This record gives sequence, structure tokens and C-alpha cells, in this order.
Amino acid sequence: MRIVVQQEPFKPGAEMDAFAEGAAGSGAVVTFTGIVRDMPGGGLQAMQIEHYPGMTERSIAEIAGQARERWSLADVLVIHRHGSLRPGEQIMMVATAAPHRKDAFEAAEFLMDYLKSRAPFWKKEVTADGADWVAARDEDEDALSRW
Repeated sequence: MRIVVQQEPFKPGAEMDAFAEGAAGSGAVVTFTGIVRDMPGGGLQAMQIEHYPGMTERSIAEIAGQARERWSLADVLVIHRHGSLRPGEQIMMVATAAPHRKDAFEAAEFLMDYLKSRAPFWKKEVTADGADWVAARDEDEDALSRW
């Protein structure tokens, strides 16, 4: 299991290749890479992401551990960036490896739902008009109810 919280960009293809290499013997590897989405109509200059070092990694490691207990997983990777990110930049990546695809897909979705709504990151949208903190969305909270 590898949990990384970093400011620097990452290369999803290289990360996936290294992860899959380490998951030899698994029947499935599922990856998801999230990117910073522009606002409807454009205008997002940057997404500023803040976190508490140490606390954030522990929190993500705890939920990844829960995923490993719940599904038959060979390995888990979570990369999440912080700092000032522009639209189109990678913000996070989740990868799961499992003997069977169902476990890999479900565990990846579980981790993504957690990262979206519960991981200790604070996001601020910066536009030409100023900056606003991103509020929790009902649909993100609802997604957690299936787990």
C-alpha cells in the first residue's frame, strides 16, 4: 500500500505501470485519475488545495486499510496533490489490484468516494472575481451511503 500527498505533478501512466508491475499475479488493476475541472462556462484560474501534513496521510491510509479488509486486494495506491492547480492538471490517482475485477472496481470507487467527501483536504476555487471555498455537495455525501 502506498499513500502519497504531494505538490508536484505525477505521470499517471508511469505510476500505473509501476503499480501493475508490483501487482503481478493479480487478475485486475483498476486506476482512476482525477483532473481539475473548470467551472461551467470557464473562468477557473486555479484550485487551491490545503491539508494538514501527517493527518491527511494517516486518514487516507486508514480508509485504504478498510478497503483492504473489505475487498480481496493485493495492493492499493493513492496519490493526491495539494497546492495551486490549474484546470486540466491531475489532482489525484487511485489504483487497486485484486485477484478479480469486481473487488478492484468496487474498492477503487469506495476510495474515490471517500477522497471526494471525507479526506481532510480543503479546496478553494480562484477566479478573476476572487476566491471561494468549495462546499460539500449532497451528491458526494449520498455516494458514501452505498458503502
